Order: sequence, then C-alpha cells, then structure tokens
Amino acid sequence: MRRVIAFALSIAVSSLAMVPARAEDDIVLRGMGSFHIGGRIAEVSGKPVREIQRMPGGPMSKLDPNGQFMVEQMYVQYFLPKNRKGKLPLLMWHGGGLTGVTFESTPDGREGWLNMFVRKGWDTYVSDAVERGRSGFASPDVWSGEPIFLNYQDPFERFRIGAGEGSWNADPSKRKVLPGDQFPVEAYDNYMKQTVPRWLSTDKAIIDSYVALVDKICPCVLLTHSQGGAIGFLVAEQRPDKIKAIVSIEAATAGKIANAPKLKDTPVLVIFGDYVDEHPRWAAYKKIDMAYGDAIKAAGGNVDWINLPEIGIKGNSHMMMQDRNNAAIADVIQKWLASKGLVE
Repeated sequence: MRRVIAFALSIAVSSLAMVPARAEDDIVLRGMGSFHIGGRIAEVSGKPVREIQRMPGGPMSKLDPNGQFMVEQMYVQYFLPKNRKGKLPLLMWHGGGLTGVTFESTPDGREGWLNMFVRKGWDTYVSDAVERGRSGFASPDVWSGEPIFLNYQDPFERFRIGAGEGSWNADPSKRKVLPGDQFPVEAYDNYMKQTVPRWLSTDKAIIDSYVALVDKICPCVLLTHSQGGAIGFLVAEQRPDKIKAIVSIEAATAGKIANAPKLKDTPVLVIFGDYVDEHPRWAAYKKIDMAYGDAIKAAGGNVDWINLPEIGIKGNSHMMMQDRNNAAIADVIQKWLASKGLVE
C-alpha cells in the first residue's frame, strides 16, 4: 500500500516557500515520484581520445568520446491526489525553450497549474521534453544542428508580454507592456531563469519519448502549450485511441491536416489569450490551429474554441498559466473537462 503523504502547499510541488502555509492549503497525495522514459543507445566512433582535468587540482584522465551513449530519454514527475476526481491522468506538456517548470509555479511565486489541477483531483504528470531540463540530450556527434538561446528581450516581445517589437528596454521603467497585461512583469527576471536552450532538429526524438509516455500512462488527457501543442497533436495522431481529450493552449502550429480525422473521437479545446489578432506571429498560428480544428470537425469530431477576451478574461499573454488570472483559466479548463464526462 502506498503511503499517504500530506504536506503544506508552500513545500509541496513547486518553489512556493515564500507563501505561508495554512491548514486549508494542504495537498494530500496517495503517491508521487518520477521516472525517465524513452531514449536510445547511440554509438560514436573514430573520435580522438583526449586528456582532461575533471576537477581543478585533480589528476589528468582520459576522455574517450567513442562508444555507446544513452541519449534522448525524457524525465517525468507525477503527483497523485488522495481524493482523485479526474477519471484519467492529466499530462502537461510545455513549450519551446522551456521545461515542466512552466506549470509548477509562477515567476512571482503564486500557485501554478500543477498545484491547481492536483488540488482539483487530477493525477498529474509533468515532463521535461527531450533536450530540456532533466531530460537527456546528445553531443554534436549524434545530433545535427546546434542549440539556440533566447536573449532577454525575445519572450517579452514575442510572447505578448510587451507591446510587440521594440517594446523591450533594459530599463524596466521604459518597457512597454500591453494594456491590462496579466503577466507579472515585475518578476520577468525570474521568468527568464526558467528558459533553457533548445534544438531545432529534435522533434522526432521529442515525439518518440512522448509516444512512449502515452503508451505507459494512457488513456489520458493532454494539456499542452505552444510547441508542446503541436507535438501533442502529432502524438495523438499516432495514438488516437489513448488520448481521450486535448486542451491546447496557443499551439505553435498544429498536427498534419491529412491526419486530423484520426482525432474525430478525441474532444479538443483550443484556448487563445488576448491581443492575438494584433500580433502577426500568433495570428498566423491561430489560423493554422483553426484549419486543423476545422479538419477534425469535418470528420465528425468535436473542437471547442475559446478566445479568452470573448468570455471576459482579458490581458492574457502566451504564458497564461503564469499570468495573474491563471486560476480563472484553470477553472475554465476544468469546467470543459467536466462537460466531457472526464471528472467524477
């Protein structure tokens, strides 16, 4: 029998030590843990052996870059509430240049969607995609291309935190935010600490590991964001019988139109935030996502579309799970999941 674990929210599933614990904040779990999944053995040969000093002042030793290496494994952590209400596991998949931290807590230390959905009774799985966070990656001898990095202004201007190109300034008092912006801009430095390098040549490795996760955990519900949204549709096309619903948060492109009919039995909720139509990048992604959704519906499937401003939830950035009103959006998602019969 698994031990039941009770602990205060301030030390529960994210870095919320700054939040005072209260009795009503306790989250009670029937289990928690982590594992790695996927991966493959890659073999390298013909590379020169060299001498390195592993620690300052230590002896020299040989570094042989040849041989077999474990690469492309994915890290997953899970939290299983004692009072389970979600009928299926909920898998949270993050966006590009980010990790599962996206869902854990907000840059200003508030509760993230991980805590919220565990509290709502969902068995919740948060992963770091291949080549992010605690997941595996590979050397240039195995992967083509190179990692890319986000400079400080990129997410501010591109994720609709600031008012588009030119809105960033090194002086915080001169940065231009969108009217009613819900992102905690005062904690932008903390947000940038969450960003990590990413590759542009690893989609197959990412998809393969997510398929392995689906095969292990599902049937399940996917809650995806940005790049994770596109990946989620592509994985669901491979395992349509195991994905029982998809909540897609501003997917950065969708799946393959020709494969959209495979999701005719998978209810889909697509959510976009504020100022999308005024931003060429996000307007383009929205158009792509709508076309994919229309293809699912044409095959007899169910796709619901929510533009948050149209239901009175305004000011949301691309990082809406970290915005000040993230709890209101989590409630919208929970209500939709309940309408699909996925909540006890």
